[in-house]
Amino acid sequence: MSITNDEGDRSTIAAAEGSGVLEPVADPPRRARLALILGALSAFGALTIDMYLPAMPRMADQLHTGAPLVQMTLTAFVVGLALFQVVVGPLSDAWGRRRPLLAGMALYLAGSLWCALAPSVGWLIAGRILQSLGAAAGTVLARATVRDLFSGAAMTRFFSTLMVVNGVAPVVAPVIGGQLLTHATWRAVFLVLAAAGAVLLLAVVFALPESLPDAHRAPAHLRATLRTFRTLATDLQYMRYVLAAALMFAAVFAYISGSSFVLQDAYGLTAQQFGLVFGLNGLGIVLLGQVGGMLVGRVADEHTLLRVSLTVASLGSAGVLACAVFRLPLPLLLACLFLVVSVLGIVLASATSLALGGHGSAAGAASSLQGLLQFLVGGLAASAMSLPGQVTAVSMGATMLVCATAALAVLSARRA
Repeated sequence: MSITNDEGDRSTIAAAEGSGVLEPVADPPRRARLALILGALSAFGALTIDMYLPAMPRMADQLHTGAPLVQMTLTAFVVGLALFQVVVGPLSDAWGRRRPLLAGMALYLAGSLWCALAPSVGWLIAGRILQSLGAAAGTVLARATVRDLFSGAAMTRFFSTLMVVNGVAPVVAPVIGGQLLTHATWRAVFLVLAAAGAVLLLAVVFALPESLPDAHRAPAHLRATLRTFRTLATDLQYMRYVLAAALMFAAVFAYISGSSFVLQDAYGLTAQQFGLVFGLNGLGIVLLGQVGGMLVGRVADEHTLLRVSLTVASLGSAGVLACAVFRLPLPLLLACLFLVVSVLGIVLASATSLALGGHGSAAGAASSLQGLLQFLVGGLAASAMSLPGQVTAVSMGATMLVCATAALAVLSARRA
């Protein structure tokens, strides 16, 4: 069901008595609680990736293995996170959101404990795959739940609210991981992730009733699922918004993957200075995401906000490349990077709302395909950036420019 009214900001959520399904009521505290839970679920992937990054060198030493195998623990998680979304999304369209989410959080908790106790890198990789299944459930079902409950500008504003948590998670996760390593071994990172998984599991059990009524569920048949994905893949409007979001995500993913090498090795920033830059850009995602939420439906519609944001990202990416090629001052490079990264919140909120808006009956499948394409395109962009043999400011800037301008071109294509 969708929540819509003349004042989308006042659309809030509570549990209907006896139904077990979420219904709208005028209760802002419950809406804030829902935003916190769904925001945390959607940020689980980034949190699980970023928190253990500072521990990777130490893990290689203590597990008596090489860096490539430790790097494989990251690759296994990212691949699993992308692929399992395609499984969890359609299942949730048939079974409802709550059961797959509970199972996913339980698996995430088990996978985190498995990683904390892993005696070898092989066991650690297996634990990371189990973690990725749970994180995939959180990521895809958070978006699907929002689509169940909101529509139109109200849905876009709620997605903008989720950007607060999504923007903070990748900023604070490496800091938390680094601080843990000053007092404990790398296994403590996975114990903290297990604790976070347990808290969210309890939150889902006690504070997140079902959002998809029985009457709105689809049959759980492979043929029906494949037919749904074929329908989505041939829906040019849906694919336009999904690809625009995926390409913009790839532009920012290129920054995330390459900026530590560029800013520390090429421009001489210390680890602390790089952390400050990373944090300011994350703050930009949060702030501009909230600005977008305030503007949508009042000053401009989602499509206009998306087009303007992608234009800003394209210009900012061109600035990044120009700074790299002509060796312009570092502050100018940082300003251009901020422009590109900070509009991500507006782009993802607007594009997701537009993409899912026409697929309420298959929100799980639509959300899962979006997630798969984001990670697939992002991974391809990061790989292309490394083709010269090492990441440079020029390769990073060129990758960001190609992805951002491609996103704007896809969005600007003639509507079907």
